[in-house]
Amino acid sequence: MLSKISAFFERHLQPADDASNSLSHSQKHLAVAALLIEVAMADHVFDEREMQSLKLHLKQKFSIDDSQLNELIALAKEETSDATSLHQFTTLVHQHCNSQEKFELLVSMWELAFADNDLDKYEEYVIRKVADLIYVSHSDFMRAKSIAKARLV
Repeated sequence: MLSKISAFFERHLQPADDASNSLSHSQKHLAVAALLIEVAMADHVFDEREMQSLKLHLKQKFSIDDSQLNELIALAKEETSDATSLHQFTTLVHQHCNSQEKFELLVSMWELAFADNDLDKYEEYVIRKVADLIYVSHSDFMRAKSIAKARLV
């Protein structure tokens, strides 16, 4: 699995002069995508509104085209189905993202959870768990939720 992920990012997302850090950079992006997919799938309903929200967030974060985006989503879905917990993803985010990136991830997770106009308790649980595992304060957790809600209207 890691070879597929690395190959994807080497082909599409890595600068040519950054070969030494490509695996951790690749894993960071995949981890973000996987965590967003975890939120979307938490309520066992991954509808078109959630898929559109997911694509929008990933495009904004990684500046990739549609074919690359679809490949990234497929890889992240495969990785989340193989995962036994959120820890493998949250560890990478915690180690490789700064506090602003972590906060933006939470805002994106909340926006994805609100995309279908129905915040499910399992979606909220996943976001709360991720916030704890990447060491985001409760006040930032609540601020991210508030920002995401405000963007709905």
